[in-house]
Amino acid sequence: MRLPLIAAALVALAPAAHADEITIFAAASLKDALDGIAAQWQESNKDDTVVISYAGSSQLAKQIQQGAPADLFISASTEWMDAVQDSGDIDAATRKDLLGNTLVLVGTGTPAAAPVTELPALLGERKLAMALVDSVPAGQYGKEALTKLGLWDKVEGQVAQADNVRAALKLVATGEAPLGIVYGSDAVAEKGVGVIATFPEDSHEKITYPAAVTKSADTPQASAFLDSLSQEPARSIFESQGFTVTP
Repeated sequence: MRLPLIAAALVALAPAAHADEITIFAAASLKDALDGIAAQWQESNKDDTVVISYAGSSQLAKQIQQGAPADLFISASTEWMDAVQDSGDIDAATRKDLLGNTLVLVGTGTPAAAPVTELPALLGERKLAMALVDSVPAGQYGKEALTKLGLWDKVEGQVAQADNVRAALKLVATGEAPLGIVYGSDAVAEKGVGVIATFPEDSHEKITYPAAVTKSADTPQASAFLDSLSQEPARSIFESQGFTVTP
C-alpha cells in the first residue's frame, strides 16, 4: 500500500522539463524588429527564453572570439561574420545571408529631401553623426559611400562617431547632431528623424546581414530560431521595419 506514496515522491523529485535559453548577439540596427520576433517566439515556445545582446557587429564578433556565451550571431556585415568563421567560432554549415538594407542620410524631424551630393552645404559647420567608421558596418558603409561620391574629405572633420548605428541615430533624434548616416531600417524605427536622401546602391558594398549558430551553442533551439527568421511571421516583421529578407 506504500507504493503510491513512493511513486508520488519519485515524481516530486523528478527534474522539471528543461527550459532552453537562446542567447543571441545581434547588430544594433536589428533591435526593434528582433525584439518583436523574440516576443512572438516566446509566446509560441513557452519553455524558451530569448536573451538578446545588441551592439556593433565588430564588438560582438570580438566578444564571441573571446569566449562570450552566445548561441547565435547576426552581423550587419559579411566581414565580421567571416572573422568569427575564420577563427572557428561559428558552425559554418548553419551560416546564411538573412537580410538586406539601405543606407540613408537623415535629419532631425521632417527634413526636406535633397541630393546626397548637397551634404556639405546642408551640414555647414555642424556635426554629422555616424557609427565608428573604421569598425562598425554602418560607419564603414557610410565612409565608403562618401569617399566614392567625393564627399569624405569635405565632411571628415565634422563627423561625430558613435559606438554603433543606433547611438548615431540617437544623436540626430535628440538634436545633438542635425544630420546622420544610418540604415533605412533605423529611420523607420525612429520617429524623431526623417530621410533626406538614400545613398546610391553602387556607392557602397551591398549591405548584407549574415547569421549563424556559434560553435559554443548549447541548445538545439538556436538552429530552430535561426530557421524561423526566414519564415512568417518574422519575415513580415523585418519587412515592416525596412529590411529586405533574402530568399
